[in-house]
Amino acid sequence: MKKWLSIVLTVVLGVSLLTGIQESAEAKAGSKFSVKLEKCIDGDTAQFSKVGRTRFLYVDTPESTNKIEPYGKEASAYTCAVMKKAKKLELAYDGTKKDKYGRTLAWVFVDGKLLQSDLTKRGYVKGFYDYGNYSYESQLHADLKYAKNNKKGLYSGKKSELDSPPVPAKGEKFKNCTEMRKKYPNGVKKGHPAYEPKHDRDKDGVACEK
Repeated sequence: MKKWLSIVLTVVLGVSLLTGIQESAEAKAGSKFSVKLEKCIDGDTAQFSKVGRTRFLYVDTPESTNKIEPYGKEASAYTCAVMKKAKKLELAYDGTKKDKYGRTLAWVFVDGKLLQSDLTKRGYVKGFYDYGNYSYESQLHADLKYAKNNKKGLYSGKKSELDSPPVPAKGEKFKNCTEMRKKYPNGVKKGHPAYEPKHDRDKDGVACEK
């Protein structure tokens, strides 16, 4: 009986400690505020209403635009998909609100869940950038350990399915973005044989990006 009581108390104390850590992290970070998604950019960057272009705090996902890195396209596609499906998107500041490029720095919550944690657990985070003492550091380090132990994404030892995009036919043209995305789901960059200025309405060098 004493043994079982000891086990129960240990579990209760463990849950209480974890809850306390999470509550402490939330208390340390700034208050959450609602935003709307305006544009997906890559795995750790997006544009939101009220704050503009936003760099997700602490996490660094593989590149998917200027220099394509393994699992960069998966990270970008996943981030975009979950944010577009979300019923509620929230941000929270944690220290410095802007980086040296003028981008907003914030924690991102998708329907109440920390997106940075989700990306890390799925193996879409290659590392962390540490410019301060952030609220969810301990949680994200535990998430990265989980991804490595369970061979997720970057840590699976498998080649990314999106690392080798289809080879375009010479002079390949598409009538509109709907047609282009059937072959190139994330659009194409300037310099790609299928790139046409008419499909790059925001003039950012990427045609038909999501």
